[in-house]
Amino acid sequence: MFQGETAITVDDKGRMAVPTAYRDLVARASGNRLVLTYNPFEAGCLWLYSEQEWERVRDDVMAKPNTQRVVRTLQQKLVGSAAHLELDGNGRISLPSSHRSAVGIEKKAVLMGMGDKFELWSEQAHRALIQQTLSDADLGDGLLDLKL
Repeated sequence: MFQGETAITVDDKGRMAVPTAYRDLVARASGNRLVLTYNPFEAGCLWLYSEQEWERVRDDVMAKPNTQRVVRTLQQKLVGSAAHLELDGNGRISLPSSHRSAVGIEKKAVLMGMGDKFELWSEQAHRALIQQTLSDADLGDGLLDLKL
């Protein structure tokens, strides 16, 4: 289970270090292999899955009939754009330049543990996300009973 927020530096070669606190979890969950893909719902964000969790997501997405445009777009953004990454000896992964440029990740990023995956945000998109506030109307009836 991944949780928490970490400021990340991306070097000139597009490498980022996976935080030490997560390395053992990544090693156990997927033998130091991760899958990077686009977040189809929010600009400025990539998703990082352990290989095992990715296979579940991939199979679920690809099982949907692609007769609807939204399904095809989801399949393209998630599966068609997926990149398999492996941690090097220093615990770093190389982020493809196409993915970095598409979401605006340059030197600074933010890695968020979101349970079964990581979200990797550009610094600007993360700032905008955190500055958003929610109202009761945003939550709807199904979430108003949350005890936060």
